[in-house]
Amino acid sequence: MNILIVFALSCYMATVARSAPLPGRSALVEDPSFQELIQRSRSLTEKILLSIPTTHRSCIHTESLQLNSSENAKLVTMATFIGIPSAPVLKVASENVTLEDSLSRMYEGLQLHQALLSSVSSKLESNDKVTGLMADIRDLAIQINKMLKMAQAEAAVQPTPTPVALHLPGDYEVQVAAHLTLVQLQSFSQDMVRCLRSLDQEETES
Repeated sequence: MNILIVFALSCYMATVARSAPLPGRSALVEDPSFQELIQRSRSLTEKILLSIPTTHRSCIHTESLQLNSSENAKLVTMATFIGIPSAPVLKVASENVTLEDSLSRMYEGLQLHQALLSSVSSKLESNDKVTGLMADIRDLAIQINKMLKMAQAEAAVQPTPTPVALHLPGDYEVQVAAHLTLVQLQSFSQDMVRCLRSLDQEETES
């Protein structure tokens, strides 16, 4: 009899586990207006990812600076010398990472890259593509901030942009700064796609 009870309880728990909501999901995430913001954000993030290679080709003329190169890892010292901060590490909203924290990191990272591009843009010979990319980053930050405000408590403090003061004594440093910013932005945007996909109701239900 005891064995039957244990078996029945095991079946019940398995059923509950299968029907339980995915970690990090909530009524807010499933709200249609929130989902609309997710869709806009995903679209803008994908647009940014598509724009980065074109932007890189338009403003980086130093042949040794390639967007997708294993040599980029060797530029860590230059990044430190120039003063390029690392992007926030993005984590998918889950039982251990709140939705607010995930969105906050996205917003902070977008603000950082906006500031970095703004610092180098005026020093580049060709910056039209950079200007367009910055506009997309700004629009994406607006969407993320809207979601962040929906997720935050009324008294929550908005994340403040990371101060950026780059050391750019010459054209080579400007080129490296623009290059490393685009490399980092590409990686950051790829992580954003992953985080946003986890919040997309259509994606998780398919």
